[in-house]
Amino acid sequence: MGTGAPRQTGGVNDFDLVVLGSGPGGQRAAIAAAKLGRRVAIVDRREMIGGVCINTGTIPSKTLREAVLYLTGLSQRELYGQSYRVKEDITVADLGMRTQHVIGREVDVVRSQLARNHVTVLPGTGRFLEPNAIGVAGDRDRERKVTADRIVIATGTRPARPGSVEFDDRTVIDSDGIIHLERIPETMVVVGAGVIGIEYASMFAALGTKVTVVERRDRMLEFCDLEIVEALKYHLRDLAVTFRFRETVASVERMARGAITVLESGKRIPADTVMYSAGRQGMTDGLALEAAGLAADHRGRIKVDESYRTEVPHIYAVGDVIGFPSLAATSMEQGRLAAHHACGEPVAEIPELQPIGIYTIPEVSFVGRTEDQLTEAKVPFEVGISRYRELARGQIIGDSYGMLKLLVSPEDHSLLGVHVFGTGATELVHIGQTVMGCGGTVDYLVNAVFNYPTLAESYKVAALDAMNKMRHIARLTE
Repeated sequence: MGTGAPRQTGGVNDFDLVVLGSGPGGQRAAIAAAKLGRRVAIVDRREMIGGVCINTGTIPSKTLREAVLYLTGLSQRELYGQSYRVKEDITVADLGMRTQHVIGREVDVVRSQLARNHVTVLPGTGRFLEPNAIGVAGDRDRERKVTADRIVIATGTRPARPGSVEFDDRTVIDSDGIIHLERIPETMVVVGAGVIGIEYASMFAALGTKVTVVERRDRMLEFCDLEIVEALKYHLRDLAVTFRFRETVASVERMARGAITVLESGKRIPADTVMYSAGRQGMTDGLALEAAGLAADHRGRIKVDESYRTEVPHIYAVGDVIGFPSLAATSMEQGRLAAHHACGEPVAEIPELQPIGIYTIPEVSFVGRTEDQLTEAKVPFEVGISRYRELARGQIIGDSYGMLKLLVSPEDHSLLGVHVFGTGATELVHIGQTVMGCGGTVDYLVNAVFNYPTLAESYKVAALDAMNKMRHIARLTE
């Protein structure tokens, strides 16, 4: 397949590298190549600079979550009583105001970074005309042909829409339709208990919507630690979420005011809004991949090797369009690594140790392996647990349900997994990630001094818990 170093073209092509898509992966690929002194262009629609991540996905949903937490006063109710509210009648406009503000700022940041690094922005949609040529069609302009030595596909995904469901973007919606709702629904059915489904279910439940989650599998978030998922499920039930596991949707009947979700078991669930969270579909159908000698699978995903190179050596693909793990954080790294490889510059691979963050209310985050995975692999482990209610900071912020769990090897005291549930989980997990990445042990956490009062202190409490259990076994076997 060659070395990945650019051919000496003597400036025959317009650019050294053209990137299709300006989301986290595309943006990082373009900037990394530009910093290596290459001539770079990025293709995306004017209204989609920053990609799905900034415009309809990650950033809007996390901002919405923040607005929900603030306006409902949910996290303060432990201290000020269950009736505490910052605002009584929360409207879609209240939620949208903060979201639009953040989106606007983030788009400005992306535009500024691209401009500062002299990346040419080609507004419009791109498609392959031939392996080294892209046709860029703007809003009003005729298609323009652009040639490049190397091409990176970073077009991302859109919500998958089952053919049997009639979406109208008002009553029956997907996750993109959330930000276009006219009002906060009183009742809602969420089909699919994956990350996106559960994140939105928890947000609307916090707003007072009666949410029913329908999932055909036995449990939700099956890649997470079972104890953490059970804690989240208990908390969501407390917010009046109903779960229907091992159930499949047969049909959705739209009515004048809402819809009825009919399950294969015969149950009928009425709701103002039905939100489908049926996975994501790669946005490759408009790329004319066949003109480049490429093809996507049935979910629109493109196959790549460990350097993010497709079957056509000078074409790379990064981000959600290549499938798992489909996280903005990993997409950024993939984009950077693909650009370095395309430019023939050596670069380290992405470490296997990557944190997963789920922005439910409350948050869930973990790094490393779960109890189930370790048990299956017959790897012995000890568990250390710290509960937020035992920490002064937990009492101060009114989080009595949060917990941090360490999975520790009794043989060499290394950390095998860190699992967090509660306020700040997605931030806290990085302490455990760093200790694991640097080959640290539970002994370090036992001896380290943490600021008091903090949630980070939970690492010391959990480490002492694990150490005491291991000491107990050691005493019995003396």
